[in-house]
Amino acid sequence: MIAKISTKYKTILITGGAGFIGGNLVNELLLSSNSQIINVDKIGYASDMSKIEIIKKQLGADFQKRYELIKLNLKNKNVLEPILNKYQPDLIFNLAAESHVDKSIINPLDFIESNITGTFNLLESVKSYLKKFPDKNNNFKLIHISTDEVFGSLGKNGLFNENSQYKPNSPYSASKASSDHLVRAWQKTYKIPAIITNCSNNFGPWQYPEKLIPLTIIRACKLEPIKIYGDGENIRDWIYVLDHIDGLISVANYGSKGETYCIGSNNRISNNDLVEKICKILDKLKPHNKPHTKLINYVPDRPGHDYRYALDANFIKKSIGWESKFNFEETLKLTVEWYLNNQEWSKNLLKVK
Repeated sequence: MIAKISTKYKTILITGGAGFIGGNLVNELLLSSNSQIINVDKIGYASDMSKIEIIKKQLGADFQKRYELIKLNLKNKNVLEPILNKYQPDLIFNLAAESHVDKSIINPLDFIESNITGTFNLLESVKSYLKKFPDKNNNFKLIHISTDEVFGSLGKNGLFNENSQYKPNSPYSASKASSDHLVRAWQKTYKIPAIITNCSNNFGPWQYPEKLIPLTIIRACKLEPIKIYGDGENIRDWIYVLDHIDGLISVANYGSKGETYCIGSNNRISNNDLVEKICKILDKLKPHNKPHTKLINYVPDRPGHDYRYALDANFIKKSIGWESKFNFEETLKLTVEWYLNNQEWSKNLLKVK
């Protein structure tokens, strides 16, 4: 069901490959291609190598031959260029980023350093790399993965698309918007063969339990209060993580250099309705003497909380033929079941961090 990466990409470098989306991309490429995968990650608090370890056992000697983890922080200047020169990648997916809005409000500097300075250092390294190895220019692509949050907040109607105005409202979204602008500028000025993707909220197994869906499941399982900001009517557009991976691989294969693509799945739902769906699934899978919705607790709204996100994915469908493949109801149930069956994973991860 998921697209196969083109065989022209012999070596693929992924920044942030120990994160949720990056880890899923690493695993998919290891399982479905013969490419060498270079995972560059700072190994931060939300990093997790558990799923990659499973793939390691599955692939055996082939894993050792095709996979390399390099621990480094892109905020540090000049650390990436020697890696590019050594491995000479044909394709880079840039997923290295701090992404939790709440944490960006508390400590925005981490987001400035990771998302802005890190992207700048990546672009400068790629610029030097392509100058040193000009024969790479024909097939090389840099895919910069961003978010729909850079466009700000929608009212009750309308959709974001590739031409939407940037109006970020949180330190996180502002830092991602800044990184997008850098990529665009380096593409135009220095002819870096880059593509930007803006995706909606991801979910699925193995997501670090600070985001809404896994946090709701974990709190409900422990019969703890399920916290919802404000009145809970904020709307998000949710995409299953493997749908996003399919979109990224399709963009790498068929996307045009210098283009921007919105990757969305048309699963728009309020926080209230989403949490209620999770609770109803848990009522069937893990019954309690009261409905899990009784655990819902409304808390003061988050500063700068965007009301609604919604992506128009028509352009990516028309231009390269990608569209969402996974059913929201089925993958949400699958995700709830996974967290129920892997409570030790969440417990151990939170204990370590």
